[in-house]
This record gives sequence, C-alpha cells and structure tokens, in this order.
Amino acid sequence: MAHTVPDISLNDGNTIPQLGFGVYQIEPKDTAEAVRRALEIGYRHIDTAQMYGNEAEVGEAVRASGLDRGEVFVTSKLNNGFHRPEDARRAFESTLSALKMDYVDLFLIHWPLPTRYDGDFVSTWKTLEEFQRDGRARSIGVSNFQVPHLERLAAEADVVPAVNQIEVHPYLTNEQVRAYGSEHNILTEAWSPIAQGRVLDDPAIVDVAEQVGRTPAQVVLRWHVQRGDIVFPKSTTPKRIEENFRIFDFTLDDTAMERLSGLDRGESGRTGPNPDEFDYIPA
Repeated sequence: MAHTVPDISLNDGNTIPQLGFGVYQIEPKDTAEAVRRALEIGYRHIDTAQMYGNEAEVGEAVRASGLDRGEVFVTSKLNNGFHRPEDARRAFESTLSALKMDYVDLFLIHWPLPTRYDGDFVSTWKTLEEFQRDGRARSIGVSNFQVPHLERLAAEADVVPAVNQIEVHPYLTNEQVRAYGSEHNILTEAWSPIAQGRVLDDPAIVDVAEQVGRTPAQVVLRWHVQRGDIVFPKSTTPKRIEENFRIFDFTLDDTAMERLSGLDRGESGRTGPNPDEFDYIPA
C-alpha cells in the first residue's frame, strides 16, 4: 500500500506523520507482530511509552522491518514514577536501551501529575530539554497537559512543547486545550481517538459512515485528520490496522464535520482520567 500519510511541521523544524500506530494496552508478546504489520501496511509513526511495557518489542519490529531508522518516527513517554531530574535521566537511558536506538524522534512527559512532586513538572520538562539539546530526543513534548500546565511551562521554561498528546474524540473535543495549542504552535495529538470504541455506534457517526461508504472508525479518524490533529489508533487485528490506514482517499464535508463535532459531551465524555487529578505512579 502506498505511503500517503501527510507529514506535519513541528515548531522545532522537524516533521511528524499525521497518522501513527499506537501500542497502548498491546501485550508485549503481541507488540512486535502488530508493529511489523503496521509498518508493512505503510505506517511510519509508532507511539509507545515506558508505562506500556513494550518499548523493546517496538524496537524489535522496527529493526526487523528492514526500513532505515530515519524512515520511522518513534515516540515514547516518561514513566510517572521518574519525574525527578536524575530519575528522568536514568529512565530515558532505559528507553533508548530497550528500543536499542540512539535517539527517539519524540519524547513526552506522560502526565503532569500536579498533585505529585510538589507540583513540579517544570524541572522534569527542563530535563527533557537536555535530551533535545544532546540530540537523543529530536523533539520533546507533553501529554495530558491542561492550559494552566502549559501556561506555567511558557512562563518558566525555555522550550515550547512540540506537541501535547491529549484525549480527543467526538464525545470530548477538548477545544480549550486544542485552541491554546493552536495559538502557541503546539500540535495536538489525539489519544483514545474513537473513545475506546464508544462512539462507533453513535447514530450520527453511523449515518455519516453510510453516506460516504466507509466504516464508522474511518469516519472518526478522518474527522481528526481534517481538524489538523495527529492520531494513532491501535489494533492487533490486521484487517483493522489496514482499515485505519485508509483514511486519506476520501473527505468529510462541512456538514459531516459539524455533526461529529456537535457530539461533544464535555467532561462527561471523557474516557480516561482527568489530568488535574490523576496521580497514578506504578508500583
């Protein structure tokens, strides 16, 4: 299948494929095969994290693909238990070691954890700035940061995050955080893009899908792309992996886009934790 995914420019001069393949909740034993299949289909952007426990298998699949390292955009994220600068440095070394790579294309603070570490995520961010300066993280960003968290980084740090990876889908359009990102040249990456499947039976989405001759999942992913966000659905089913990739040969008209955006439920539509309250640290 031809590689048709657009590259989007980051604020640091690098680029990122707009569509990626996520490996959240994919068991390590299944990860290498799923990523191998995704790369074979044409994905060139893989999103993992230290807390997913499958970085090593992602690296294995990239090496086995026969693709040049520079052809695959690899993201990982800092474990919540390692926000203190020295811990973050050791954790980042562990990521590179697990992946068996000299660098990652993007490294993120996974959660702001404002009720942990005396609320200090700024020193964590400044540690990521070190990784970017020495070239081991080509780009750096954050995940699950709310507007006040981003405003604090803007006031106290030197580098603007390249991306903010947040929960976004038709039931939680997260417009306030997206708008801040747009105003400050921070790209939005949408996790849980189909709300863990909850939106796929929505009558409005099913109706739009029937009108354009696509599946509900393809319609929702296309909605994300036309809004300008980066998206990385995950699946271990080969047919679904390929289906999710086929979203660049059709478009949604303004009416369809508005119908999906109009499904927003605000906070009640959230499927994951609230970033202002989430304080989980793995044992």
